Amino acid sequence: MRTFTIKEALLEASLLLKDMQRPYLEAQILLSFLLKKDRIDLVVNENKKLEKEKEYFELVKRRAEYEPLEYITNEVSFYSRKFYIKKGVLIPRPETELLIDHVLDIIKRYKKPPDIAEIGVGSGIISVIIALFTDDIKITATDISTEAIKCAKINAKKYKVQERISFVNRPYLDTVKQKFDIIISNPPYIADDFKLDKSVEKEPKEALYGGKTGDEMLKRIVKIAKEKEAKHLVCEMGYDQKESMEEFFKKEGIKEYFFYKDLASLDRGFVINFKEKSL
Repeated sequence: MRTFTIKEALLEASLLLKDMQRPYLEAQILLSFLLKKDRIDLVVNENKKLEKEKEYFELVKRRAEYEPLEYITNEVSFYSRKFYIKKGVLIPRPETELLIDHVLDIIKRYKKPPDIAEIGVGSGIISVIIALFTDDIKITATDISTEAIKCAKINAKKYKVQERISFVNRPYLDTVKQKFDIIISNPPYIADDFKLDKSVEKEPKEALYGGKTGDEMLKRIVKIAKEKEAKHLVCEMGYDQKESMEEFFKKEGIKEYFFYKDLASLDRGFVINFKEKSL
């Protein structure tokens, strides 16, 4: 069997990953993960014999078969921090950082710490970041997925905010009797017949598909927020759902709301102000 140097192994791996958007970079990330070395170390030592060659190309094969890079490394970058992620849990997207920005802006307007709920906590990144950036905030975070709750608890413990987040393994806010000032959610909002990329197909379907039209869960969450007498609701949504959600808001008698866009100028979420006077 041929023995590769680090440089040769990276070149060979990038050929195997040719269908990816950034084959050489992904080859570097996988080797950095395996060797527990920075990418700069790979460059400095590029002419050295590669140890763990077999293990490396096993990782490359997994990625070539479209397993998400984040599942292989068990790590995802979000809000300039590293979070634990595992197979069976939705991988956070950069646009969700905008949702957090809006929540933090709303929290600043409260005279006392608001009671917050997150519906569909997933990996926990939203609740953990909010807890990190605020004082005395208590969050109730729910998810129907046991694996998601486990993952979220690991991330909460990593950033030492586990005492401020109560995790509930239930859908929506079922069995939660408390009322909340702010409700947050990044729910499944993709239509059931939408064809996903091969890598995305490896992620849990229940965290992606939101129903026949995709906005069914969004509408249910709006109704739940009204029932819980929330003052604010902040939700991420699909880029093509603004019109249907706006029609729904009018039907529900909701007047104070706005939609926000992502960095690609696509509609990405909405904020509803149910009650603002009693902050």
